[in-house]
Amino acid sequence: MMASQQQVYQRELTGGTLTVKTTSEIKLESLFDIAQRNNPKRAFLFVSKVLGRHIPVSPKVMRETYVQLAAEIPSDLPGPVLFIGMAETAVGLAAGVFREASKNVMEPVLLTSTRHPVDGELLCEFKEDHSHATDHLIYQPKDPILRHRAQKTKTLVLIDDEATTGKTFINLLQALRHADLSEVSRVVTVTLTDWSGGAIKDNFPLPIDVVSLVRGEWNWQPRLNAPVPVMPHVNVTASGTVPLSARQDWGRLGMQESLLHLGNQITTKHGERILVIGSGEFIWQPFLLAERLENEGADVKYSSLTRSPIAQGMAIESVIAFTDNYGLGIPNFIYNVAHQQFDRIIICVETPVSSVCTQLLSSLSNVAPCVEVISYE
Repeated sequence: MMASQQQVYQRELTGGTLTVKTTSEIKLESLFDIAQRNNPKRAFLFVSKVLGRHIPVSPKVMRETYVQLAAEIPSDLPGPVLFIGMAETAVGLAAGVFREASKNVMEPVLLTSTRHPVDGELLCEFKEDHSHATDHLIYQPKDPILRHRAQKTKTLVLIDDEATTGKTFINLLQALRHADLSEVSRVVTVTLTDWSGGAIKDNFPLPIDVVSLVRGEWNWQPRLNAPVPVMPHVNVTASGTVPLSARQDWGRLGMQESLLHLGNQITTKHGERILVIGSGEFIWQPFLLAERLENEGADVKYSSLTRSPIAQGMAIESVIAFTDNYGLGIPNFIYNVAHQQFDRIIICVETPVSSVCTQLLSSLSNVAPCVEVISYE
């Protein structure tokens, strides 16, 4: 496909019509599908086929995406370089891009935003206005060396799964400007898809590099008298009644190395069909486990439990709903799993094994004869 040829991607939803246009050479259907949000703030959702969040994906496909994005990040970034991943959807994407890109930058450190308060010192707070859970927290790194790097940051690399309007990145940048990061001189945004039309560059005074697999524009034409979606109560940024693991070494309190510390006792055999499931923001260690099992010959798919409320239909073939494992008492979901079959399912949590909802375990027992839960302790 020539760069001048335009792709037009259009979907009819209950609330209206979404049209996306791009001159990218990548086929849009290979990257995402569309679903309806149960969220009155925004009626549609780009559902990634490479992220491993709402559609189970091979770790190899996810890794290839990390490599592709990292290769587009400029190599001349002044250090220290602070990578920030956006909860909950892009926590794993951020860690994957960080693993690849940190090999080529000076003094790297990764932080992820969170909706789960932990024992640490806040760096900043910001809002994701369109989200089902608007409030984000970012903590200072716990390690003194990583904290020094963060405080002396010269380059920010901000990572999210997609930028629709750019408003979330703008909100984050404004919050970071008030967080005493006075030496920042350059910003890079990294997304799978960017539909923001340069809004971030237009609303921030520092030089900004935009990295994405696809860029384009979108238009939402609402349907008159369409029913307003009802969103379940998931807009919670708080500590639940269930304790978190003390091991916060994968992003919330800073990360420098990507080493697997989860599920070392788990073995597999060639061709075993395994679904590894991360939970909420606890994504990176489960992914590393899935990657190891795939490298050892298993047929692995990776997915995640999430609080994101999405309607069944279009990109969402099946839904399992249950109660969260953090003791917040909010609905959680896993998508596009109930209609499949696996030999084994491994659920990975940062809370005690007993915190996992029995309704979820019962539903997954219809998908695989072996369902196990492991905790990051």
